[in-house]
Amino acid sequence: MGRAYRYRGRRRRRVPYSVYRLIATCIALVVVAAGAAVKDGFTVFQPYTSAISQHLPTALRVSPKPASQTLTGRATVIDGDTIEIAGQRIRFNGIDAPESAQRCKDASGRAYACGRDAANALDGFLAESRPVSCRFVDWDQYGRFVGNCTRIDGRSVQQWLVENGHALDWLRYSHGAYAVQEDMARSARRGVWQGEFQKPWEWRAAQREQAAPATASPSVSLFGQSGGCNVKGNISKKGERIYHVPGQRYYDRTRISPGEGERWFCSEDEARASGWRKARQ
Repeated sequence: MGRAYRYRGRRRRRVPYSVYRLIATCIALVVVAAGAAVKDGFTVFQPYTSAISQHLPTALRVSPKPASQTLTGRATVIDGDTIEIAGQRIRFNGIDAPESAQRCKDASGRAYACGRDAANALDGFLAESRPVSCRFVDWDQYGRFVGNCTRIDGRSVQQWLVENGHALDWLRYSHGAYAVQEDMARSARRGVWQGEFQKPWEWRAAQREQAAPATASPSVSLFGQSGGCNVKGNISKKGERIYHVPGQRYYDRTRISPGEGERWFCSEDEARASGWRKARQ
């Protein structure tokens, strides 16, 4: 009878229990973090979703809620309808003030800087009762916090601006919330109602139309009566929104594609207020 051979296979090494425990702990941490992100409206991923959503169709855009529904603090005035609190740009909900570069006519028919007047009036109003609080309504297309704002004494900032003729009731978003205040300003001929003016949203549209021919023909001047909308708002490959002004190194070679979220601005103030930064060269 032949010799019996015993199969000697490789012995399987036991995985230490500590390794399994480490893996389980990591999985638990990932689950908890994901749950927290969902609970807070994806605020953890807000910088990424906001940037990505700018390039998506409106129906597919991500609209994360802010970490806090209310922002309170000392406000810096950007223009007549935009402020900044602790680095966050805030656009007043339901109203529209003249743009920084916009000019209107007073009762005598003389041109004046109504956009600058609106910003100065807002600054004075806020200084009388600080701080200001803004309750979140939505994010706008430029990534700004849109909110309803009040001073510490409870007075509505939007109502005051419209009532004193420094802003208009923007029916498209307000649904007539400030119609009464606008009627009061018109009757008393306050602010822009003292003379002739173009509604801010119509003024912006006119400036865009004025600048449009310049993209098609270099021989057409970029400059109109108000200086023209010659500031180029470009979106980089990294999704960063950068604006270029005439004379900068890459201004001439920069092309604007509105279908990709890029746009023209009528002033640097308007570009900054919309959340864009100036190109470094």
